[in-house]
Order: sequence, then structure tokens, then C-alpha cells
Amino acid sequence: MPAIAPSQLRRFLLRHPAHFIALGGGSGLSPVAPGTVGTLWGWLAFLVLQLWLPPAALGWLVLASLPVGWWACTLAARHMGVADPGAVVWDEIAAIWLILWLAMPMGFAGQALAFALFRYFDAAKPGPVGWADRLFKGFGWRGGFGIMFDDLVAAGCTLLTIALWRHFFF
Repeated sequence: MPAIAPSQLRRFLLRHPAHFIALGGGSGLSPVAPGTVGTLWGWLAFLVLQLWLPPAALGWLVLASLPVGWWACTLAARHMGVADPGAVVWDEIAAIWLILWLAMPMGFAGQALAFALFRYFDAAKPGPVGWADRLFKGFGWRGGFGIMFDDLVAAGCTLLTIALWRHFFF
């Protein structure tokens, strides 16, 4: 199956609900740093959702975003013909939601630090994140899980760093 040409991605986005979800409502179509743009979109979406939903409801939404993301990422990657397409950013969105939900309340500086830490762990893939990235590859449900899994490990590393910072410096 041939990969989707960049010029075809806008049409691809609206062809199936899984595509729309996996491509972060279009945030993954950014020609520059789609993972960062998707994470920014996720951060903004979380702040808006936080205005309407109590923390418990946000937690259920974060929890629901994981299997929905697994499904959407699996289908979008299969339909794109690429095992882990850069335009698929739901993994970043779900991960930043998890980070913010567990680390809040914190001000803008804390949120920006959480964003920067997550982007570092997700992009550089040190230690356990690199291991998680290599663990599940390919197409199908295993590959879709792999798309999500390394970002969840990066979220865990981010949360651990924040927890250590809070413990030793506050």
C-alpha cells in the first residue's frame, strides 16, 4: 500500500473519523514539527475542557482517549501505509492530557515546563522511551499500540521528573 502524499493529507483527514482523531483534528498536518503542534493543540484543548469538566470527568476522558487513540492510530497508519506516520499526533495529545490531568494544578510556567519535558522525552527518546519505541512496530493492532506506548512512557518520565522536582525543591 503506497503512503499518502502530503498533498492528499487534507482529504485523508476527513475521509474517516479515525483519521480525524489520529491527525489531531488537523494539527498533525503541520509541515513543521507536527508532534509539537499536536502537543500544543492537546494542551490548549485540555485547558478548554478543564473549564467545563470537573477533574473526575477529565480523568475519564483521558482514560477513554487511550483505547480510542489506539484504534484511530492503528487505522490511520494502516490507511496511510506508514507504520508510525508523523502526521498521527493523537499519541501526543493523549499523553499531554495525562500529564496535565495528573500534575495540575500548576500555573503557566509549570505547564510550559511539563510541555517542554514531554517534548524532550518524546523527541530524544532517552532510555525507557527509546526501548518503548522499539518494542512494538509494524501495522495492525500491535503497531497502533506502539504508536501510543512510547508517548505514554515519555509521559511517565515527564511525570516522574515533575514529582522529583516537587519533592526535592518544594
